[in-house]
Amino acid sequence: MSSQAAEAVPTKTPLLKSRLGSFLAVVPLSIWVVNHLWDNLSAFNGAAAWETSVTSYSNPFAQAFTLIIVLLPLLMHTGWGIVRLFSFKPNNVSYSNYGNLKYLVQRISAVGVLFFLGAHIWLAFLHPRLVEGHPEPFSDIAREMHHHMPTLIVYLLGTLGTAYHLANGLQSFAMSWGIFASDRSMRRFEPVVIGLFLLLTAMSWAVIYALYTAGAAFSPVGASPP
Repeated sequence: MSSQAAEAVPTKTPLLKSRLGSFLAVVPLSIWVVNHLWDNLSAFNGAAAWETSVTSYSNPFAQAFTLIIVLLPLLMHTGWGIVRLFSFKPNNVSYSNYGNLKYLVQRISAVGVLFFLGAHIWLAFLHPRLVEGHPEPFSDIAREMHHHMPTLIVYLLGTLGTAYHLANGLQSFAMSWGIFASDRSMRRFEPVVIGLFLLLTAMSWAVIYALYTAGAAFSPVGASPP
């Protein structure tokens, strides 16, 4: 990312806090995202396989562990990210280069991903368990994906934003931790970032396609049974 990618607003951000925020963005959240997408690919094998891979836990401790390693780092990273949103401002008008464009899209995607993940975690994980008393059924998500266009669009855009934010965030992580110390090393790493973005997007949209296809077998909510 170009050194001209943002103009800093006067603030004091300790190096340890900055590195901790970037660490929580990559580990364990990025690992969880990849694993979550991999598990969801079981949708191609039907409802039973998907529910076993995605919504079933071997014991209550596994579910609690998931909450700790996902929700706690996510909340901490969200707070760190909100501070950064108000601590920096884009200067794309003055410097219309590739680094600035990436910076701007990263910030826009951060806002979109925040709303998408918040809604997804509540509707797909917390609400079914806490309010309805059971994990989300395969039929519900597949039906919504196929028969409710806003849900389909939100998932397509939300997963696209998540893939970009994670892939580009990996590059920012490498910068903040001093793994890449020169512009040349950053340019060499750029194909890896692009490849990861494309891979995550492909996995996400493959899951959406599997759910969308399976949803054709379920009637829309409120429809009369055949």
